[in-house]
Amino acid sequence: MMATRKKRLSEVHFMATAARAKNDKSAPAKPTPLTKDQELFAFREMLLIRRFEEKAGQLYGMGLIGGFCHLYIGQEAVVVGMQMAMKQGDQMITGYRDHGHMLACGIDPKGVMAELTGRRGGLSKGKGGSMHMFSKEKHFYGGHGIVGAQVSLGTGLAFANAYRKNGSVSMAYFGDGAANQGQVYESFNIAELWKLPVVYVIENNRYAMGTAVTRASAQQDFSRRGISFNIPGAQVDGMDVRAVKDAAELALAWAREGKGPYILEMQTYRYRGHSMSDPAKYRTKEEVQKMREEHDPIEQVRARMIREKVATEDELREIDQKVRAIVNESAEFASHDPEPDASELWTDILA
Repeated sequence: MMATRKKRLSEVHFMATAARAKNDKSAPAKPTPLTKDQELFAFREMLLIRRFEEKAGQLYGMGLIGGFCHLYIGQEAVVVGMQMAMKQGDQMITGYRDHGHMLACGIDPKGVMAELTGRRGGLSKGKGGSMHMFSKEKHFYGGHGIVGAQVSLGTGLAFANAYRKNGSVSMAYFGDGAANQGQVYESFNIAELWKLPVVYVIENNRYAMGTAVTRASAQQDFSRRGISFNIPGAQVDGMDVRAVKDAAELALAWAREGKGPYILEMQTYRYRGHSMSDPAKYRTKEEVQKMREEHDPIEQVRARMIREKVATEDELREIDQKVRAIVNESAEFASHDPEPDASELWTDILA
């Protein structure tokens, strides 16, 4: 009898906690339409990331990029939609699949590509490579090679914002694999305890390296990962830039109003392998092709603009040509910029 009563109380408590976490701030079911300028902006920004990553893949194949290289192709709507909702001063921190995040922050593609090729003009003077870039000017606090490490650092950025009362929000991006790391939950706890202005963006691209979410996560609704801490969350179509923008506006407002952290699970998909060395044999070609044909974030915007007569095929083709020119220029710069001097081994080092 007592055991049954305890079980019922436990169930009631769980449902109440879930109700608090799944509050009215969930993203609207139907995305808010974008203006013409917003559609064109989203199209250009996502296309810049796509073409940049394609070029990075080519340079890697040519041996101009060494070490690890994780491409963002397919996930472009997540960071662009989030960026469209940000305010000046808001910060971003992410893991090692970071090129797209930097470009979305407005960082010069030449600096990003030069870092990939290990040149002086790179964001980290050619010493960080693909996984470790940084721009204080653009409030981008790095790609990080240690899985989940950026989550606690992003929480620290939020603590600084709360301490300074500057009204800024920190966005900590991480993947479905990193979502199972212990430090993530330590961060959730302190963020909610101190009502820190942070939005946790879980980019669920369905595979943690080569392991499907269904094989690695007992709770596959990542928006519910904050329930035990009373952190609200929402699942978002991360392939639709409009849905991302809507959810981002709600989450950022929640955090900015002093209500504490918010979790956004972006349901997205990466077309390429985990890294350039991954043949991705753990999924079928048909699965990838289906996502490309039915859910591609860039093609959704392209088709919508043409259908609604926001832009013509020729106008969009011209945007693509301009983006390709920017990317080609960055690749040219990154291929001919000098390598760092040997003395750079001893700079920016904490001894």
